[in-house]
Amino acid sequence: MKSTVRLSYIKAMFLTFAAMFLIAVCRLDAQPSSRPGKKAVKNIVIVHGAFADGSGWRAVYDILVKNHYNVSIVQNPLTSLKDDVNSANSLIDRQNGPVVLVGHSWGGMVITEAGVNPKVASLVYVAAFAPDKGESAGGLEQEVPLTGDAGFTQPDKYGLVYFEPAKFHSGFARDLSREESDFLCRSQAPIAGKCFEETVGNVAWKDKPSYGIVATEDKAISPVTERRMYRRAGAKVVELKGNHVIFISQPEAVAKVIMAAATGNSSLL
Repeated sequence: MKSTVRLSYIKAMFLTFAAMFLIAVCRLDAQPSSRPGKKAVKNIVIVHGAFADGSGWRAVYDILVKNHYNVSIVQNPLTSLKDDVNSANSLIDRQNGPVVLVGHSWGGMVITEAGVNPKVASLVYVAAFAPDKGESAGGLEQEVPLTGDAGFTQPDKYGLVYFEPAKFHSGFARDLSREESDFLCRSQAPIAGKCFEETVGNVAWKDKPSYGIVATEDKAISPVTERRMYRRAGAKVVELKGNHVIFISQPEAVAKVIMAAATGNSSLL
């Protein structure tokens, strides 16, 4: 009789501990995590800045594709903030699932606005503007005086602004060879001057995780301004020694940050 009671007691204790274990496992599985095992976002949408179009992202694209990401690159019309946001949203809407939205330079203005799209899971700013509501690129640009290496033309009769050719290598693409820089300069994508005066109305980084890459030798946007904007946005910040087109000169490092954003695993940084 005693052995029967003892066996029943052991069975009851075993079932109790088993139930407690299953409950604990279920609770752990229900919690969001940034562990390496977490399912990654597989769609990456990249928004280029002014003066250099989406083709400059080829090296980053190749790295991400080799790591099994679906990568799309917006070709901004650079005619207005609204036009660029619409172009970004058109490509975001075409993605099958959530998106990591990446922006360089002026592209940071675009992803801040377009990032409110429900498909956008996180943002990556690459030497980019990260404005708050009511701020413009022109206003942010003037916060810290730039060095003499940077220079923009006045709007021409068509309203377009170029990066000054004589300053392009030193102020925009110093990390590249003269030959590479000259080609970028001669193929640069001008931007409508009015874009620098337009302000954002929606601010995605207030509700979504963000990452920011500071190009510590940037001459086109002050690194001081980049740090301040990213800190305000609560972004996870990575500093890379390089100039404004850091995505061309250090594609592996930039791709690494994008993949960290896709997995939610900051330990990759």
